[in-house]
Amino acid sequence: MKWILPEYVEDILPAEARRIEGLRRKILDLFFTKKYELVMPPLLEFTDSLFTGTGHDLELRTFKVVDQYSGKTMGVRADITPQVARIDAHLLNRKGVTRLCYCGSVLHTRPASPGATREPIQIGAEMYGNAAVAADVEVQALLCDALAAAGMRGVRLGIGHVAVFRAIAQAAKLDGERERDLFEALQKKDVPELKKLSKNLPAKTRDALLLLPELYGGAEILDVAAKKLPKLEGLEAALATLRALAKACPVPASFDLAELRGYHYHSGVVFDAYVDGRNGAASLLVARGGRYDDVGKAFGRARPATGFSIDLRVLAGVAK
Repeated sequence: MKWILPEYVEDILPAEARRIEGLRRKILDLFFTKKYELVMPPLLEFTDSLFTGTGHDLELRTFKVVDQYSGKTMGVRADITPQVARIDAHLLNRKGVTRLCYCGSVLHTRPASPGATREPIQIGAEMYGNAAVAADVEVQALLCDALAAAGMRGVRLGIGHVAVFRAIAQAAKLDGERERDLFEALQKKDVPELKKLSKNLPAKTRDALLLLPELYGGAEILDVAAKKLPKLEGLEAALATLRALAKACPVPASFDLAELRGYHYHSGVVFDAYVDGRNGAASLLVARGGRYDDVGKAFGRARPATGFSIDLRVLAGVAK
């Protein structure tokens, strides 16, 4: 039994390895034509920098070890994006827009979904130094081009914006615990729990929170949101961004204003990419991305940032 691997960790055999390597080359070549530069962060980092600005969820997904040289705690990376943000902030230290890309394995303490591997291979692209909506449009278009180059069918995006809920919470001056509880209820779309938690809040805040789970669908829901949600500066700016993305998106897109994935990490738009499964199977989540301006600030150098990462092993499974 000595050759048995840990649960949800697998060897990649020749046929799959060939597909993964072929996809890696195609996608990186696409990134290079769009002037994205390749970086290769280390597999291990001190947790002090690895978790900077990322929120508690990444820490829970990270294996930790003790460095025999320094005695400090290190983590085996569970996500490459924070490492690339560190490289932009401190090693490159450029002014203006920087475009970076990467590809490598990450390790998770638990599978991200039932049956998933604990050792995904991430390939992605990040843009730093551009706070304009045009940057979000560019990275979403690049993601769609990458999935097209990989031969994916039925590509579609699910788009949200964390500033919608954040603007409502800040206007109501919610304390940290109340905001966290409401956030969790919204993520689950648990309307009875939302009603319970918002019972003693001002009517406008309560009505807005209860409306968010219903604001899901095509671009038309953005007009509904503009009419029915409070007139808050941050919220209106978020809706304007979503309208621009709806207009520019090269594939079908849906919008979910209760989508708060990475709420403590992302600062603006968040999006997921889905493709048709093999032989008529259900659609599969293959990529995630969004804007995370606050991470650069956490590294001591505030930089607008937006990008995405693709799960190359899932992609290879669809490409069989």
